[in-house]
Amino acid sequence: MINVNTLTQKAREMQAQLVEWRRHLHMHPELSFNEYQTSAFVKTVLDKHKISYSDGWVKTGIVATLGKKNSDACIAIRGDMDALPIQEQNICDYRSQNAGIMHACGHDVHTTCALGAAVLLKQFEDSINGKIIVVFQPGEEVLPGGASLMLNEGALGNPLPKAILGLHVFPEMEVGNLGFREGEYMASSDEIYLTVKGKGGHAAMPKQYNSPLIIASKILLALETAFSEEKTAMHTQKPTVLAFGKIEGKGATNIIPDSVEIAGTFRAMDENWRARAHEIMATIARETANASGGQAELTILKGYPALTNHVALTQFCKKEASTLWGNS
Repeated sequence: MINVNTLTQKAREMQAQLVEWRRHLHMHPELSFNEYQTSAFVKTVLDKHKISYSDGWVKTGIVATLGKKNSDACIAIRGDMDALPIQEQNICDYRSQNAGIMHACGHDVHTTCALGAAVLLKQFEDSINGKIIVVFQPGEEVLPGGASLMLNEGALGNPLPKAILGLHVFPEMEVGNLGFREGEYMASSDEIYLTVKGKGGHAAMPKQYNSPLIIASKILLALETAFSEEKTAMHTQKPTVLAFGKIEGKGATNIIPDSVEIAGTFRAMDENWRARAHEIMATIARETANASGGQAELTILKGYPALTNHVALTQFCKKEASTLWGNS
């Protein structure tokens, strides 16, 4: 039986070390499935504390094991490791040293938390009544994601964990607070890729071209109208997001391109509506393009389904956190 007071004290003693780890990881971000130095750093810490692990899962993934290695009673702790293709603008001592890459989604914190949990639990390993695995996952930011690929490779072993615990930083929450939500929480996430084709030409000869940029703008406006809050409420009472972050037509000031590439994201909390929405998007894109004498090709990379937190487990974790840290 682990003494809670001792566990809490040990955790507090690790604070400076955790800050150091997190800042190191923030300074050396790596993109999805290229987390080689991050993986090496994690393994260095695990080796130092004599924590056993297996590595090479989806190239850079790691699974550390604590407690009774052969026990059927198993839970997992998970942290993701990859960063985003963003140039950091912050001015601080630990800003990213890798141009064009930044831990802008908090995975440096997630990795630190998972690593800290492993090191902390190692000190109480003899008291762990079962097995705990700590998963350091690559490639959370892209599809197909590292979680599904690690599962396909059998990283979680046999038997599978009865529960997996994870977290996500939330910048809008005041420092020192923990948030819990049982049931449905995070939406599914699909990547939307749209190619709009027209007919290119010289801008001075409008009768000889059919601008895919104009066709693309009509499609985007039609999709915006179709997926407005009022329209989606007709299909589902649950939140929906359709947004586009990239449009690229490789022309010039006076050159009309033959095609335009558009990329976006679709997020939903309901699987039936998600499937129907995919059909609606394809129909709108195709019919709008055809009406303007062009063509539209829609590709959807389907991501994970909406996250549903186990009710009883979430309630248990919230209760234990309140016991340790209070309800403020």
